Amino acid sequence: MKKLIRIILTVTCLFVLASSGLQSACSWRSSAGGAGTLNLYGQDPLTLDPALAGDSTSNGYVMQIFSGIVRLGDNLEPVPDIATGWKVSQDGLTYTFSLRSDVVFHSGKKVTAETFKYAWERACAPSTASQTAAIYLGDIAGAEDMLSGSAGSLSGVRVVDAYTLEVKLSAPSAAFLSKLTYPTAFAVEKSNVEKGAYWWDAPDGTGPFKLASWTKSRQLALERNASFYGNKAKLDKVVYKLLAGIPMNLYESGEIDVADVSLSYYDRVTDPAGSFSTQLVITPSLSLYYLGFNVEEAPFDDPAIRLAFSMAVDKNKIANLMFRDVITPAGGILPPGMPGYNMALETTPYNVAQAKALIAQSKYGSAANLPKIVITASGYGGAISGDLEAIVYEWEQAFGIEIEVRQLDPQLFNYELKQEKDNMYLWGWIADYANPQNFLEVLFRSDTSHNVGGYSNAQVDALLAQAATETDINTSLRLYQQAEQLLIGDAACIPLWTSQNMYLVQSYVKGYRMNALGIVALNEVYIEK
Repeated sequence: MKKLIRIILTVTCLFVLASSGLQSACSWRSSAGGAGTLNLYGQDPLTLDPALAGDSTSNGYVMQIFSGIVRLGDNLEPVPDIATGWKVSQDGLTYTFSLRSDVVFHSGKKVTAETFKYAWERACAPSTASQTAAIYLGDIAGAEDMLSGSAGSLSGVRVVDAYTLEVKLSAPSAAFLSKLTYPTAFAVEKSNVEKGAYWWDAPDGTGPFKLASWTKSRQLALERNASFYGNKAKLDKVVYKLLAGIPMNLYESGEIDVADVSLSYYDRVTDPAGSFSTQLVITPSLSLYYLGFNVEEAPFDDPAIRLAFSMAVDKNKIANLMFRDVITPAGGILPPGMPGYNMALETTPYNVAQAKALIAQSKYGSAANLPKIVITASGYGGAISGDLEAIVYEWEQAFGIEIEVRQLDPQLFNYELKQEKDNMYLWGWIADYANPQNFLEVLFRSDTSHNVGGYSNAQVDALLAQAATETDINTSLRLYQQAEQLLIGDAACIPLWTSQNMYLVQSYVKGYRMNALGIVALNEVYIEK
């Protein structure tokens, strides 16, 4: 979604999008013919500005209210959305998009090629302070100049006519179209944006739903956009109950129609004799939960220390005892199902004796000489997640040291982590598009905004650059595999787990499907009478 996408690890699995509302679950019965209201659990979005949204909660709403030139299809490939199609020059540098002429904002104002030129230039303007523009629009010629403040427009974007947009890239990019499916590239209406800093409290989008109402910390409601150009929503309304209680309890009482499942309920929802097993849906998730290193400060500027800490985490044991194998230990950075996933990857073994030897051979000589280790994590209230507690315990037992965990506000975690990070940080990522670039380059190339730990490796950078511009997909994937192997060998991070989407859906709710990126097309959902 990506967006910087935040993956929230509860006691069992990675949850991508929580949503909600305050109406009675019986409200769906008020409309026949498959219409009605879908009630979900949720949290307040931090923003509804497509150029700024960088967390999964905010993006979950943004992707219902706004839309772009392309979207991801059922197989996670880019397909036309506001564009009817496109042509690519032989050298792979110029894309010419033909746009639909029947697309309007919720206000009725027309969407034209000029709309996208404005939206993309606004996202790249330093004054917007987008943390995602460099990643998702950075392939466009002139984007780097705009982002640095040395240019006031995108030289690579030209309005040919009202419904034709020409886009030139600075280098060929196999993932360019996929990047345009991310909210940063979505259409925004200029006069709406110019209303002020919080214009998105009343957003004028082009998506299948409009923002009907929003009472902070209580309820957010979306209503059907009757003028939507694509598959119009079958629901009249989607109502989100914001932080209204424990989702499973709300689901059991009929207050919400969909609920994520945590480990504490795993036995109940999988029991064939129970009432929930027929409502349980489990789908793949292209996600990674990992521990990152601040390589710009001691002690993790030393690769030997990074490798030692990597070797002293028994991921299989934790996954079995704490997560009952609901999650899968990660040996590499790319999750299973991602193109380029390498089953032959040489992973880091669990070996405490070798970990101790690495520290002894380092400039520190002993774990007792290491500087204070502090891990930055998402949370509040002092209680840390069980998996992190187990990992810290393993390190303290293996090395005879004390480790501190410092928590940041979960809602601001993604946006403040780069400035607030300590020696280590606990983070999650879910793919925004099905290409290794979205993990390897976005998180570990030297100069990307999401390279939180400051990792830098010239050989990795060269491979990532070559893979990104390689037009032969098989060659590109091999290059990404080489880069991933270097990252694992250099202990750029500690991959922990990959997960799956696990949620309950009431039997009368049809068409609710979460894809591997955690996205649900709510306009395809309907209530069966």
